[in-house]
Amino acid sequence: MAAIDDFTRDADPFRTELLAYCYRMLGSADDAEDLVQETYLRAWRSYDGFEGRSSLRTWLYRIATNACLTAIERQGRRPLPSGLGAPLEDPLSQVPAQADDVPWLTPLPDVLLGGAADDPAAIAAKRDSLRLALVAAWQFLPARQRAVLILRDVLAWPAAEVAGLLGMTTTAVNSALRRARARLAEVAPAETDVGPPSGPSVRELIDRYLTAFERADVAELARLLREDAVLEMPPVPAWFSGRDNVIGFFAGTVLTEPGLHKMVRTAANGQPAVAAYRRGADGRFEAHAIQVLTLAAGQIIRIDVFLDPALFRRFGLPAEYQADATARSADGGRDRPAGRS
Repeated sequence: MAAIDDFTRDADPFRTELLAYCYRMLGSADDAEDLVQETYLRAWRSYDGFEGRSSLRTWLYRIATNACLTAIERQGRRPLPSGLGAPLEDPLSQVPAQADDVPWLTPLPDVLLGGAADDPAAIAAKRDSLRLALVAAWQFLPARQRAVLILRDVLAWPAAEVAGLLGMTTTAVNSALRRARARLAEVAPAETDVGPPSGPSVRELIDRYLTAFERADVAELARLLREDAVLEMPPVPAWFSGRDNVIGFFAGTVLTEPGLHKMVRTAANGQPAVAAYRRGADGRFEAHAIQVLTLAAGQIIRIDVFLDPALFRRFGLPAEYQADATARSADGGRDRPAGRS
């Protein structure tokens, strides 16, 4: 029992950072949580034999990395629609059916990062390395290059330590890092002037977005989008590029009348996010999609809409919006509907 207590005491402080690491590797919050659980189970079973030749943190990362490499080999990369082909040119054209067989990239709710997500300084420090578009770009890298890049450039591990963890030479680590950086420069989106995830101006912009969506005010929504804005909606494999195309799709397909949606603030990947509830035939507003927003210079440049009501549970949100009971959470005044989950 003493060994178990010692392991829990010593290992638990690393759980949140391991979750973020596994998410960066895998692009799935569910898979990341599963692999962190697997990591701790493996480590606990072997803890009596842990000889301390490396730090406990390094040992846990070694177990987690091996588990991630195996998962990537089995699963393949997790894309966003923009990583699969060119955008649709006509916003009124027939949108392809959902591709439910694709292992899509999914968002990481900030709430899963626990206390670290409540600290504005911590959010500022982590948001770039958890940014949705960057995590999607990492998916283009071979698994071991991905691990080298994250360990070296995000977590700032020394090359020698990464080499020991991955069973590589330092020269091989440095070579893999150069190749990974070069590949990332080719596939990462050019998101310039990406703004902070919080603050009065951000809150005002999100408030305007929520109101425009609920009122189906496409003219106001157009004012909020940058000219080169992008919209994608996994598991729908199609995506749109350019404000006119994004607005054309919303106007023709989504925002067809006022009052169809109730919008609730949340946060994912260190970015502002919105939970969209859509009115059903019975008049109730049911969980519909999580929208992750990327902001730059006071405008919205990306809207990633995840059409998966099952995600709401991960965000601590109920499956049905309760119109008369909206509570304000303590973390920055985000709105959360009360009700059953």
